Amino acid sequence: MKGRHLSDEPITTIVGRPNVTDNMPKAFADKPPLRILLAAPRGFCAGVDRAIRVVEEALRRYGAPVYVRHEIVHNRTVVERLEAKGAVFVDELGGVPDGGHVVFSAHGVPKSVPDEARRRALLYVDATCPLVSKVHREAERHFSAARHVLMIGHAGHPEVEGTMGQLPAGAMTLVQDADEARTVCPPPGNLAFITQTTLSVDDTAEIVAVLRERFPAISGPKHEDICYATTNRQAAVKAIASGSDLVLVIGSPNSSNSQRLREVAERSGAGRALLLPRPEMLDWTVLDGVEVLGISAGASAPEELVGALLRLLGNRYALAVEERRVVDEDVVFRLPAPLA
Repeated sequence: MKGRHLSDEPITTIVGRPNVTDNMPKAFADKPPLRILLAAPRGFCAGVDRAIRVVEEALRRYGAPVYVRHEIVHNRTVVERLEAKGAVFVDELGGVPDGGHVVFSAHGVPKSVPDEARRRALLYVDATCPLVSKVHREAERHFSAARHVLMIGHAGHPEVEGTMGQLPAGAMTLVQDADEARTVCPPPGNLAFITQTTLSVDDTAEIVAVLRERFPAISGPKHEDICYATTNRQAAVKAIASGSDLVLVIGSPNSSNSQRLREVAERSGAGRALLLPRPEMLDWTVLDGVEVLGISAGASAPEELVGALLRLLGNRYALAVEERRVVDEDVVFRLPAPLA
């Protein structure tokens, strides 16, 4: 975990524990109790925060519209907020007019994308997370050393497409799970592996173990490329899962790190785990029989959504809220040129 370790055990902070008293309104006193376990860290990571600041600063400097290739991060609340400020989200650079300003999303892009931007004389800013860019450089170093690269990740995810697009076609092979790791047949010669930054820590460890057993000489990073924020959020969810009847992970369905949090919660002893894109989308029937509710948020989900969910819950329940923090994060990334 990156940040300041607190202890071997998560720290519990009592955020709020309302008590029913004779002086409380009857409507509040009649509310059923609900214990909340808040995972921490949760929500925005440094890479997401930086990407959003890139778009906001580009709008401030250049004025609207500023075009963004793909969702800047995988969260509709964030996207809609930036759209209201003048950002225009497009699927490809073909949607950007000549002379337009364009931002590349935090997930990274294939090399063909900045090449096209330069060819069309578009003014672009690359908001790729520095930890994703680090994986790109690793791939290039392996290619320069004549190694075939096995990319551990999920097909179709923008980060995977961007990373695989750093090398010529055929120089990298995608491995999605342990079963594929057991059957993949790379070209003969030297091998290396890299990973998507938002994977399940446990699943990735299993895949890497299979690859190292099959290919003992395979090169790889000292630590898997899963980013500090993904690792920390998964550890925090593990700290609340076994004590929760239900874990709600605030995050979008297309957010890889949010989906992995839901899976980790399920595997770590939660009664159930569900993804919740927005607080107002909560199906109240899922809380039937729930006495302890765990809550986390993916790295692209704003903390305000956690607050909104707690307010909605507080309208129906007498809440006792505890935060379980496994580490304090202190990572900050500088804005890229030309915005720095």
